[in-house]
Amino acid sequence: MENKKRTLQKMPPLKIGNVEMPNPLVLAPMAGVTDLPFRVLCKEQGAGLICMEMVSAKAILYKNKNTEDLMTIDPGEHPVSLQLFGSDPEILGQIAAQIEERPFDILDFNMGCPVPKVVNNGEGSALMKDPHLVREIVTSMVKAVKKPVTVKIRKGFNEESANAVEIAKILEDCGVAAIAVHGRTRAQFYSGKADWEIIRQVKEAVHIPVIGNGDVTSGEQAEAMRKQTGCDGIMIARAAEGNPWIFSELIAYEKDGTVPERPSVDEIRETMLRHARLQLEYKGEYQGIREMRKHVAWYTKGLHGSARLREQINAVQTYQELEKILTSL
Repeated sequence: MENKKRTLQKMPPLKIGNVEMPNPLVLAPMAGVTDLPFRVLCKEQGAGLICMEMVSAKAILYKNKNTEDLMTIDPGEHPVSLQLFGSDPEILGQIAAQIEERPFDILDFNMGCPVPKVVNNGEGSALMKDPHLVREIVTSMVKAVKKPVTVKIRKGFNEESANAVEIAKILEDCGVAAIAVHGRTRAQFYSGKADWEIIRQVKEAVHIPVIGNGDVTSGEQAEAMRKQTGCDGIMIARAAEGNPWIFSELIAYEKDGTVPERPSVDEIRETMLRHARLQLEYKGEYQGIREMRKHVAWYTKGLHGSARLREQINAVQTYQELEKILTSL
């Protein structure tokens, strides 16, 4: 275990509206990743705020049965944020009010998703191009609920229209309780480097908490983002895939500069199997095992024989088969 032996500036706990987090580390909302089983594992590792997978407001309106699974919350997850996406101010306000009695703590709105089928529908990061509509949507949602409303945005739709500061001021004016800023444009998707400077500019432009997102994979990077941007919280996305330990590692680093040893192969195997059991409990064997395939690929990245293991995992149908293959690690 390596120790930096230096005093680190402590990050104060994060408070969004009336919701207090034990620490300012946030698990990002990631479609197909931050389902209930994975969120439980990240919470156990110390994540201060847990964000659920994005849910379509229209899908809730039309009573799509899959949305019920997406909105299931474990009692141990709190504080937890539920994220809606859409583009119709009236529907978003209506659905916000309709679901408010559910046990989430914070209602988030998605303005960051870069996926073509979402963007082509005028939703997600496409909204960065329409400040007037953003004002209508967010005003409708804030008026509809008593719970804090937050919004996740990007630097802009593309480099030529990097308008995160303008959008952030609108959001604050509408009564939003906090803003998460991903330092990439929609045009970048997840490529290239995140621009932390835009996070700093947003932080300086508003008086509500700003959560920085992009390229934080270690304690050193978390500290660097904090120093450069002055952000109030740090959102972890892809760095948590197959790596719920990132949260305990960031907490240890902030405490005393310690960089903990990476989990052993045995610990990784046991976590994968527990993750699989949680998947089965919530989703049944057929769906649960299939969803574990991508997680296993993330968990085992860089391990000896991981490429061959991934080939085998893609053919797995049952928990017993998965367990047998993972014992060979």
